[in-house]
Amino acid sequence: MHPRRPDGFDGLGYRGGARDEQGFGGAFPARSFSTGADLGHWVTTPPDIPGSRNLHWGEKSPPYGVPTTSTPYEGPTEEPFSTGGGGGVQGQSSEQLNRFAGFGIGLASLFTENVLAHPCIVLRRQCQVNYHAQHYHLTPFTVINIMYSFNKIQGPRALWKGMGSTFIVQGVTLGAEGIISEFTPLPREVLHKWSPKQIGEHLLLKSLTYVVAMPFYSASLIETVQSEIIRDNTGILECVKEGIGRVIGMGVPHSKRLLPLLSLIFPTVLHGVLHYIISSVIQKFVLLILKRKTYNSHLAESTSPVQSMLDAYFPELIANFAASLCSDVILYPLETVLHRLHIQGTRTIIDNTDLGYEVLPINTQYEGMRDCINTIRQEEGVFGFYKGFGAVIIQYTLHAAVLQITKIIYATLLQNNI
Repeated sequence: MHPRRPDGFDGLGYRGGARDEQGFGGAFPARSFSTGADLGHWVTTPPDIPGSRNLHWGEKSPPYGVPTTSTPYEGPTEEPFSTGGGGGVQGQSSEQLNRFAGFGIGLASLFTENVLAHPCIVLRRQCQVNYHAQHYHLTPFTVINIMYSFNKIQGPRALWKGMGSTFIVQGVTLGAEGIISEFTPLPREVLHKWSPKQIGEHLLLKSLTYVVAMPFYSASLIETVQSEIIRDNTGILECVKEGIGRVIGMGVPHSKRLLPLLSLIFPTVLHGVLHYIISSVIQKFVLLILKRKTYNSHLAESTSPVQSMLDAYFPELIANFAASLCSDVILYPLETVLHRLHIQGTRTIIDNTDLGYEVLPINTQYEGMRDCINTIRQEEGVFGFYKGFGAVIIQYTLHAAVLQITKIIYATLLQNNI
């Protein structure tokens, strides 16, 4: 259910800390990873943008009107506002720059994951479901070549199709999780002092969420792999219409090879839960390493003011980036199987990923998850599970480049303001 990232992972940062500040910062949730409690739970709240508050290492959002106190490990303290000199105005300007720059960093990461990376998602899925393909596109070089061919023949829409439906699936997933948690005792978050029962209930909530979003995920998958050559101009809500039609057995006619939704529940939930667990564990592990590294640098008093401000935002983004990358790579074979099962019997026509032109029908006849795995291994080999893997390399290379560029820009802005 997660082609790009875990459900509890928004690609922007780890969410924790108090959320009770008012005023300008109240428009965006507070972000902090400075305490063990902050690192001790998995985050499942809707996506937000880091850097919306001017927090530094070791800070938490105080109640409104309560002055903050500095700690030995904070970034540089800013001068209080003063009407008698220019220092207060400069400190206030630096605070606003810090806040807006952090907002821009998170926004850049969000834009990269959901917009710039979408062509990679499209080609990756087309390669995964194309059992005819002789070229597996395991490297980014062949992927770039085939993307250029699609864009030249079909136009830019060939690489951006289905983007609206992916946002709808994310919205349905978040909404279903919130509604289920409101009407059941299943927790949306695992607290620091967790128990096996609490973890089991939390994973059960995730499983029920994936089941609810499953028909819409199938409809979104069809939109992203359907060839633009024979594609009709569908509305943005077509994904919702097709998802509901899949549940009630109405809508676009399908072939007899279409697998019932009940047979898709296990592979869908298995992929979603494993993706969530792997990404959450890696995210927490990387955050702990970065936290310890930053803590030691503050003890040695070798951290510049600019680096202190960078440490308020980028460890979260790096941890989320690493978690998403590792979970996508580890579960790529299972994702290939999942996509083939979802697309079977839907009468979908995909692009020929060998030639860059022409179209191909999907005529698979898998009886289930086990049969799909055995068939791929026998007919396409082990690398058949990794078709289109070069698109993943391009996707995360692009994401890393955007993070590095925004970090350089942010450091430059801070340097000129300090």
